[in-house]
Amino acid sequence: MATKSDFTEQEWDTLQKGVTGAGLLVSVSDRGFFDTFKEAGALAKHLANARESHQSGFIHDLSSAHRTGFGLTASPSEVERETVDALHQSVEVLQAKAPDELEEYKSFVLDVAESVAEAAKGVGAGETDAIEKLRTALDGA
Repeated sequence: MATKSDFTEQEWDTLQKGVTGAGLLVSVSDRGFFDTFKEAGALAKHLANARESHQSGFIHDLSSAHRTGFGLTASPSEVERETVDALHQSVEVLQAKAPDELEEYKSFVLDVAESVAEAAKGVGAGETDAIEKLRTALDGA
């Protein structure tokens, strides 16, 4: 089982940015003022639940992100570009350093995205498109 110590600080930040970016990308894909609060809460709750009860120690450590890796003024296009890039890099890092954790990582990223999408008024077309972009980034790296 991989742990944070198996990665450089930059690699670890990239892995975390892929996770938090997935939630943010879904959130900004279908913007609504109150929905944003519900979706941010869903992201935080999903990460907190993983920290407390996920079976994988790797995912437990990964869910301990204290920042998103994005600035407050990041545009939706920046969030998309940087998240997709972080996911591509994360897949490459995991293939090289912790291939046994790759599928768990992919699943966790998509679980986070789906929980954010379901947080407010159901899953809209923009959110579905964002999840598909995430799935493509994870599979196409």
